[in-house]
Amino acid sequence: MALITSAGVGSGLDLESIISATLSAENTPKIQSFAEKEETLQVELSSLGEVKSAMSKLQDTIEKLADIDNFNKRIAKIKQPTSDDGDLISVTPTSDISPGDFNIEVIELAQGSRATSNAGLFTSTDDVVTASGGTLSFAAGDKSFDLTLDAGATLADLRDAINDSDENFGVTANIINTGTESKLVFTSNVTGLGNDLVITNDTAELDNVSTLANDGVSAGGIAIASGDEAKSAEIKVDGISIVNETNTFKDAVQDMTIVAKRQSVDGETAKLSVEVDRESVTALVDEFITNYNNLIGQIGLQTRIGKPLNADSTIRSFDSQLVNALSTPITGAGPFSSIFDIGLGVDKEGYLEKSSLVRSLNEAMDENYDNIGKAFAGDDGIAKQLESLFDNYLDSKGIMNQRETSLNSQLDDLEDDVLNHEYRMEELEARLRQQYAGLDVLLAQMQSTQSYLSAQLSSLPGFKKSSS
Repeated sequence: MALITSAGVGSGLDLESIISATLSAENTPKIQSFAEKEETLQVELSSLGEVKSAMSKLQDTIEKLADIDNFNKRIAKIKQPTSDDGDLISVTPTSDISPGDFNIEVIELAQGSRATSNAGLFTSTDDVVTASGGTLSFAAGDKSFDLTLDAGATLADLRDAINDSDENFGVTANIINTGTESKLVFTSNVTGLGNDLVITNDTAELDNVSTLANDGVSAGGIAIASGDEAKSAEIKVDGISIVNETNTFKDAVQDMTIVAKRQSVDGETAKLSVEVDRESVTALVDEFITNYNNLIGQIGLQTRIGKPLNADSTIRSFDSQLVNALSTPITGAGPFSSIFDIGLGVDKEGYLEKSSLVRSLNEAMDENYDNIGKAFAGDDGIAKQLESLFDNYLDSKGIMNQRETSLNSQLDDLEDDVLNHEYRMEELEARLRQQYAGLDVLLAQMQSTQSYLSAQLSSLPGFKKSSS
């Protein structure tokens, strides 16, 4: 008998619809349940992520508030002299410098030496400086380098070799054409009195391009004119003279770097004021308020009735601990024993705000600036108390990561459940098809037998088929 491949083909019954209805009745409720559970988990995971993101932003701010250095920053305000010549100085203070006011005058800028070839030595850039080759040694201060020239090297070759040398510490060579001769000019960037450029050689053939002849006594063909010597810089701070080899004065005023930019004209001075950087502290407190309120808002939003984190014990516990930490008394910060003492308050919705109930933040900084930092970053300060709470929730093995891991694990399990269900549905369909295939064959056989018997009976004499 031929194999029946579609249910009902043999019998003519609509067995495919019966199989489909059976499978649908079994499959649809399960699939809907899986989809609803997945949506619930995804929404909860997303809501948890929103709260965690807000927590992380606030944690970043808390870490800044817990660093006392952020309260010790100094800002240098410079009133440059009225001039079209540009700034006189620039200043970089460190956090250790004490506030104060200074008058700074630039007496002289540091400069490197400039050495020029003597008159009549060279007529053009093609003049040969060494027929057989040799080595020049350049030195200024504690820096030096050697340069070896090939036989037949010209004035232009010497210039290019110096400027292209990887060992060069800061010597620049140029050739100036006066119209009647070529002048070789060396410029050194090594500043400081006594750090003039010295050029020596290993062959007298190179005396014309050296400051000291090969004999070690006589002058060479390169000389430093008066006024072109290396010089040190000199400034006056409140009338006190300070000399330095470079234009950068480190600790001329303790914990401050002063850079001389140009020489003072007619005794003009720059007025320097070093102050605590109150603006950066105010900005940091504002950042704390903003990120704290953003977190409170997220917690309120995600825990409303009908929201996925409504009645969530993890979030409600954190919210309670956050409020408690913020209201814990501060110690070791002088007159400041609570957030109210430093110009902060909490409104009826639980949001932070600047408050003048006790004193404003500016008034607190005016009265006792040093203790503002201790109120936040001290051992019992606000930030220190909050740090441990946030670490407990946001560390790699913290409570929030554990919650996310649990939800993701449930999603993975759900995916496995879906795959297992699909496998069971395939097995059910196979069993149904096998069962109905047997029925289909049986009915087809019965119909065939009926047809055969009907044909045989109708051929008998006197047999009359009933019309009913």
